[in-house]
Amino acid sequence: MNDFVARLGRLDTCAVSDALDKLGLTGSVTGLTRYSTERRIAGRVLTVTLSPAEGRTSLTGAQSAPPVTRHLCTGAIEAAQPGDVIVVEQRTGIDAASWGGNLSIGAQMRGVAGVIVEGPARDIDDSRRLEFPVFARSHTARTARGRIVETASGDPITVGDVTVRQGEYVVADGSGAVFVAESDIERVLEAAEAIVQREEAMAAALREGKPISQVMGANYEHMLKKQA
Repeated sequence: MNDFVARLGRLDTCAVSDALDKLGLTGSVTGLTRYSTERRIAGRVLTVTLSPAEGRTSLTGAQSAPPVTRHLCTGAIEAAQPGDVIVVEQRTGIDAASWGGNLSIGAQMRGVAGVIVEGPARDIDDSRRLEFPVFARSHTARTARGRIVETASGDPITVGDVTVRQGEYVVADGSGAVFVAESDIERVLEAAEAIVQREEAMAAALREGKPISQVMGANYEHMLKKQA
């Protein structure tokens, strides 16, 4: 695990999101549900794009090509390094799972930290038994077979309203997911770590009995003041 991932994994999404706000950056995604564990995940991103199966018979979309033989997301699992996070976009509007139980087994065996799905996932109980982290927009029992196919791996995708690129960093927990560009990771970590230190000092002051209006007033606003 590289040092940036280790540092990111010690931070919650709220601190990282606050750091993005402070630096004038975007990357926070809300509305995702953490379905199968209570663990936070952090790592480098591997992207997968899924599209409707109708009219597509190959990974390139060429109707004259041989039928798709690779199951969706398996290429990303095999390409993953330990600690990576697979991020899947399935915005077709089709009720079909983008992730399932056997994919969780394969990813866990590969050392993948977890999966984030902009779309439905299934076999939630299986992933829960495995304690493999699955974050998704929704859940379903319906298979991808005949409904959706993988059309790209490693291309930019959209999660929420955030453009996500392979190789970026992500942290996800019960509050949501936050993506950080590789070029910004060091300054975002520094800002988030400083915010956490201030928050810990504020929490200590509250436990000492100081009025919350004093603790949460100027201290909080100053902590999140956007950098020029």
